[in-house]
Amino acid sequence: MSALSSSPFAAHVGKHPGEPNVMDPALIADPFGGYGALREQGPVVRGRFMDDSPVWLVTRFEEVRQVLRDQRFLNDPTAPSLGRSFDDSPTARLLEMMGLPEHFRPYLLGSILNNDAPDHTRLRRLVSRAFTARKITDLRPRVEQIADELLTRLPEYAEDGVVDLIKHFAYPLPITVICDLVGIAEEDRPQWRKWGADLVSLQPDRLSTSFPAMIEHIHELIRERRGALTDDLLSELIRAHDDDGGRLSDVEMVTMILTVVLAGHETTAHLIGNGTAALLTHPDQLRLLRDDPALFPRAVHELLRWCGPVHMTQMRFASEDVDIAGTKIRKGDAVQLILVSANFDPRHYTDPERLDLTRHPAGHAENHVGFGHGMHYCLGATLAKQEGEVAFEKLFAHYPEVSLGVAPEQLERTPLPGSWRLDSLPLRLR
Repeated sequence: MSALSSSPFAAHVGKHPGEPNVMDPALIADPFGGYGALREQGPVVRGRFMDDSPVWLVTRFEEVRQVLRDQRFLNDPTAPSLGRSFDDSPTARLLEMMGLPEHFRPYLLGSILNNDAPDHTRLRRLVSRAFTARKITDLRPRVEQIADELLTRLPEYAEDGVVDLIKHFAYPLPITVICDLVGIAEEDRPQWRKWGADLVSLQPDRLSTSFPAMIEHIHELIRERRGALTDDLLSELIRAHDDDGGRLSDVEMVTMILTVVLAGHETTAHLIGNGTAALLTHPDQLRLLRDDPALFPRAVHELLRWCGPVHMTQMRFASEDVDIAGTKIRKGDAVQLILVSANFDPRHYTDPERLDLTRHPAGHAENHVGFGHGMHYCLGATLAKQEGEVAFEKLFAHYPEVSLGVAPEQLERTPLPGSWRLDSLPLRLR
């Protein structure tokens, strides 16, 4: 049974003909074609969320950027300006269907991802100290060291000459880097990877055990670290909590660690996986990289546009009536931004279906919404770009004859709404 068919959300698909549901198997199997077709219907399309509640799907590049920078659209479904109780929101129904007890609600809603100004600004300022451009640049030798060590060991895991890059490189690289930054011990990192997989699975039986275990683990880390502060992010958050007038609550501190670790490795791992598969199936583009290594930074952006792992944002809610491309979004309405259709919008890109690592001039490569836009632009974007550059450059330097271990059509993906991720990536190293 697939993750989709066993999901508690799947029962809602098809109840409203003519209104696309984000759980529709056809949309999940082919989001490029499916959401592309919706984009050509219009910039704003009426659809249905996982719990079958109505949602506006914003599909085109300019309109997606417009909403992302418009602070009238809120991430917090409990915001007083929305004029409704949390229990009436799609987020409440989502949590109920996930099978999580109510007392875990603050750890989900307290995330920096779910906050709006001024709380979002305050939280972002606290955690951004770990993600400054200078700190990320200083971190690069460590990222390269980790990549070299992992790639050197890849042949140890080969079976019949084939090794899974997702399991043995794409995941271990970013989880090691982000756990180094945060201050999570090496022996705990495999457990974090499992927890991350459980969290994105949408399976209540997995969530109901893993999420509480994650929360308790972070509380235990905080208790331990208070006795021996260091220079990692966890210690910085403890100092902000203990010494800075209570600007950071216990729940906020735990939620921040939870968010940074999970967001800091899941998406990067699948950018590496998706990007490697794309390059191996586009030998002309891979040849460009081999001939001109200065293209790697631009390549990461084009790969993020063309096969990025995140295909839609979390829901936003209109705090007042707003007009988007002639469609009236009413106060309280839910809005979902479809990144995958925006990143292939022919109104913005010439020949968007083509993978072209030279598409944009150097210095102007980030002409996509893969990292978002505006106030909620991805906090870890600089780190993710650096890890992508290092991963691709090191992989093809270590194994210049690497190839897919199966036919491209045999690559299997996890059927999750809004996500594009490989279950595995079998490679032949020589």
